[in-house]
Amino acid sequence: MDDDSRFADFVAERADALLRYGYVLSGNPHDAADLTQEALIRLHRAWPRVRRKQDPESYVRMTMARLHIGVWRLRRRERLVWDLPEDPHTDVPPSDVEQGLWRALATLPRKQRAVLVLRYYEQLSDEEIAGVLGVSRGTVRSHASLGLGKLRSAVPHPTAADRSAP
Repeated sequence: MDDDSRFADFVAERADALLRYGYVLSGNPHDAADLTQEALIRLHRAWPRVRRKQDPESYVRMTMARLHIGVWRLRRRERLVWDLPEDPHTDVPPSDVEQGLWRALATLPRKQRAVLVLRYYEQLSDEEIAGVLGVSRGTVRSHASLGLGKLRSAVPHPTAADRSAP
């Protein structure tokens, strides 16, 4: 099996998961598609080296995170919306609490959102997140603390709402 067919098999198998990861990082389906496409282009260029030395998916995810960070540097503000996609989907719609969480996550600054995604979605350690984002471990902890604080104040805890109901 040649390298191009192995690359095509990898893309066919993992493209949807990478697109979801891009959405979690960016909070926008269009930016997620751009991140995924650019990361896969870069993976294709490095495919022989990456396939032999490391896991291709981790390479792509790292590339996507770094590309997303690069966008911070180019444009400091973004406008996120919680619009339904144009095409219908078969996933179970998120509950009201989950929708509130996604809306609250979308309001966080990019760095805080990226830290929380890398920590809780990718389950990376503070040291790994610092390496991906190119910041210190203390900065990672600071962004995580600030982001979690904003999320806690924006999204009511379900058990707290249950206790206050008569």
